[in-house]
Amino acid sequence: MNLALFDFDGTITHTDTFTQFMLYAVPKNRLRLGKLVLLPTLIKYKLGFEKGRDIRAKILHFAFKGVDEHRLQAKGQAYAYHILPKFLRPSAMQRLQWHKDRGDTVVIVSASLDIYLKPWCQRHGLKLICTEVDAKNGVVTGFSKQGDCSSQQKQQRVMQQFKLSDYQHIYAYGDTPEDNELLAMASSDDKRFYQYFD
Repeated sequence: MNLALFDFDGTITHTDTFTQFMLYAVPKNRLRLGKLVLLPTLIKYKLGFEKGRDIRAKILHFAFKGVDEHRLQAKGQAYAYHILPKFLRPSAMQRLQWHKDRGDTVVIVSASLDIYLKPWCQRHGLKLICTEVDAKNGVVTGFSKQGDCSSQQKQQRVMQQFKLSDYQHIYAYGDTPEDNELLAMASSDDKRFYQYFD
């Protein structure tokens, strides 16, 4: 059996689903305020002075701190079923199915949120490692449970959950430098795919 590790945004999709989810789930007034409050951080990110993981953490905190957990989960499920399909790359979905048909263990490893990735992965029969939104007593704290699942976190979490020696080959798919550590887990050069599938 083989292990297939897929980044999500930009690899399986043709857009950043984290940003699209914010536009979908956050009330318009809060979005407008957020653009003003986070503008300096966004500018730093665009100029390369702020890491993706840091900006995602700040956006998550501003957007969802104090939100009812069940209401946010309902938003995530609706987004997964009705919005995400519009962003999927047909070639990526074919590659996912190719692995499933071979009996491989297929895992989505993403910095995006479990709020919408969990129902999407359940629907497609895929395992998931991602950024998990934290909540206490039914209220979202604005933080993630284990931090942002990008770069080294991707590799660490895969190794925590899977015994790599159990697999004949490891395939890895990604599209940005935040996937380098994930791509490095591929068992050989021909099992490592950066911005392509064939």
